[in-house]
Amino acid sequence: MECCRPSPPLRKFMDNSTIMLEDQKFSIRDRFKSFYYAGVGIKQFFRREHNARIHLTAAIVVSLLAWRLKVSHMEAVALVVVIGLVWVTEMLNTCLEKAMDFITREEHPEIKIIKDLAAGAVLIAAITAVIVGLFIFIPKFL
Repeated sequence: MECCRPSPPLRKFMDNSTIMLEDQKFSIRDRFKSFYYAGVGIKQFFRREHNARIHLTAAIVVSLLAWRLKVSHMEAVALVVVIGLVWVTEMLNTCLEKAMDFITREEHPEIKIIKDLAAGAVLIAAITAVIVGLFIFIPKFL
C-alpha cells in the first residue's frame, strides 16, 4: 500500500531527528516543568478548540445545577468523572487530529478512519455523560 507523502514539517523532523534514549536522574525541577507544560496544553486546548469551550460551558451549567439541586456526594463524583471523561477524549481527539494533519494535509482514507474513530470516542463519552446526567437530574425534577 502506498503511503501518503509527509508534510514538509514532518519531512524536516524525520531528516533531522535521532532517537536517543538515556537514563535521566529524578529532578523536582523537571517535574514542575512537566506540570507547567501540561497547564500550557490545557490553556491552549480551551483557547483554540471550539468544542472545548462548548464542553466547558456544559460543565459549568451541570456543576451549578448539581450545586443548586444539592446532589449527593456519589452523584457529584459521577458527574466529575463523566465531565473529565469528555474532556480527556476531546483532548486526545484533538491530539490525533493535529498529529494526522502534521503528517499530511492531503486526504487519505486511512487518516480519515483514524480521525473518525477519535471523533466517535468523543461522541460516546458525551452520550455517556448525558445519560449519567439524566439519571441524576430527572429524579430531582419529579
